[in-house]
Formats: sequence, structure tokens, C-alpha cells
Amino acid sequence: MDNFVVSARKYRPLSFADVVGQRHVTDTLMHEIENNKLAQAFLFTGPRGVGKTTCARILAKVINSHGAEVDPDQDFAFNIFELDAASNNSVDDIRKLTDQVRIPPQTGKYKVYIIDEVHMLSQAAFNAFLKTLEEPPSYAIFILATTEKHKVLPTILSRCQVFNFNRILVSDMVAHLQSIANQEGVKAETEALHLIAVKADGGLRDALSIFDQLVSFTGGDLTYAKSVEILNVLDADVYFRLCDCLLAEDRAGALLLFDDVLRRGFDGQFFVSGLSEHLRNLIVCREPKTEQLLEVADAFRPRYAEQARKADLSFFLNALNFTSEADQQYKASRNPRLLVELMLLKLCHLQSYVKQVPDIEALKKKFLSDAS
Repeated sequence: MDNFVVSARKYRPLSFADVVGQRHVTDTLMHEIENNKLAQAFLFTGPRGVGKTTCARILAKVINSHGAEVDPDQDFAFNIFELDAASNNSVDDIRKLTDQVRIPPQTGKYKVYIIDEVHMLSQAAFNAFLKTLEEPPSYAIFILATTEKHKVLPTILSRCQVFNFNRILVSDMVAHLQSIANQEGVKAETEALHLIAVKADGGLRDALSIFDQLVSFTGGDLTYAKSVEILNVLDADVYFRLCDCLLAEDRAGALLLFDDVLRRGFDGQFFVSGLSEHLRNLIVCREPKTEQLLEVADAFRPRYAEQARKADLSFFLNALNFTSEADQQYKASRNPRLLVELMLLKLCHLQSYVKQVPDIEALKKKFLSDAS
């Protein structure tokens, strides 16, 4: 049996053109290389799984290829040194690295030192690294990567060019997953890929891991229904039905739906935060200018638009305020289930309350007309 290679490794970018969702970083690095204005120290910062270490490795290969197309068979292994600062964070580890820096490269033009999770270095290790980072040899380039920039010493930051990596957009992630599905011969519904992208929360590595898991579970036929089942997420249909109950003031329906959610093993706070996200989506899809902020599959957009028209904006704003308060109070509550049920009962009466609130502007106009 052939050894299986996970998608995160199999489809790891080999050039800047293959990097997903970080165009601002890759273009800047290529311009620096082409114009021969390459800094000697970089800091790549951003969430996990967005391409920091991958871009560091690509940069190390490109600068030793003199800007030409990178040969995948040539990895310049003798010129690239990687240090995991999470497990090598002592002064001795940094001293070993600085001793290596004194030796010029045997092949290629640069020696590149990639220090991953640099924020894990001890205070003494940071201090031991400062002088080398400030005045490195002409052939040495340092690339530091971290998920927690605020933990890196300001004296280190001031010596580096800082590149901020963004969370990868859902649309970019879906397109990349669809490309991989086509190459692997996997039939995948767009809604299922969108669900994976949302679940990954901006991290492409996480998305690829989930994708592999679902492909194994479904046997290469990736549907939305099967994805919901294996990922154990609350389907958007649950929140559509719940909002219909709230708008119809169906107290029994809302409470029974919440009870069903709990019986399926979901946490109450997860349910509340999902309802907040649903209400937020209903608000943003009411305006054409903000509709682009709606990160849902195209198949669900008409349902959001339809439900958003069933009530005034004031209803959704007040409902979102109720859910936000319940979310904040959940962990401190002695009876969290009762807290959520009370929130649902209030939301069921919210529609009637909003209709009874007088229109302030109308009252002002009436008062002014009566006064004149």
C-alpha cells in the first residue's frame, strides 16, 4: 500500500504564485528580489496555517536561484536552516545558530535562517540574538515567524521588516479546495466546501485537514448533508427555523428546537453564538452595500434575503443585543439552560414590542404640526 500524503503537504505551494490569499506579501517580496533591495531580517506574523513558514521556505529558495524559476529538485538544503523556537528556546540554542552564521555558504549566494514560533524564545535568548540580527554578515538572511507578534521584543521588531499575513478569505479557500477536489477526482458540493472554509476560520492548513477527513468519510462524494453530519455543526437550517419561530412568536417551537439541539450534544453557548452570527448575516444582507460581507454559500443567499425582509431592522438589532448579552453571561450563569430559554422567550415577544414602540420621528412631526 502506498504511503498516503495529506493534502496540506501534497499541495504545499512551491512558488509565490501558488500561495493562496497573501498577494500583498508575495508581490512585495518579489519586488524586493527583482530590485535587489532585499532586507536581511524579516518577521512573518499572522494566524496559524496561512502560509508563513511556506513563504519563508519559498523565499529562501528564490533568492538562491537569483530570482529565476525555482527548481523543485533543488532545495538548497545546505543553505537553509530551520529552528523551532518552541523546543529550542535557550541561550545555547541561539549561540549554536550564531556560530553557524559565521560560516559562508558553500553553494548559492545566501544562507537563510528560518526561526519558527520565535515568540517562544526566552528573554536571555532574545538578548543573545540581538547583536547578530542587527549586524549580520552580507550572506545571512533571517526569517522569523510567529503567531503572537506582541510577545516579540520591540528591539527585535525594530530590526525586521514586518509582514502581516491575513486570514484567508472564505471565497479564496473554497476556490482552492475545489481545485484540489478536481485534481483528486473528488465530487464536492460547493456548499460542503464552503462549510469547510468557515469551519477552518481563515486557516488553509486546517481546511485541508478537514477536507481529507471528509473525503475519507464520504468515499470521495462530498455532500453538504454528509459534511454537516461528520463535522457535527449546526446546520444553517436550524437557525432559519428558529428565526421563523421567533417572528411568529411561537414560544413552544423555539423551546423545543433548543431542546433538540441540546439532545444532539451541542453546547448551549455554541447555539447562542451561532444565532448571533445568523442575526448578523440577516442585518448585513439587508443593504446592497454590505451584502458582500455575507460569507455564506450562494445557495443560502436567497433564504437570508427572504428572511431579512420579514421584520424591521430594529427587531434584528434588538435580537442581536439579547443574544450578545446571553453569550457574555453564559459561563457565569448557574443555570445556563434557563438563561438561553429566557432569552428565547424574550425574543418571541420582541416582534410585538417593536411594533408597539411609537415612531419618535412621527411624534415629532405631529407635535410640530399641532404647535403651528
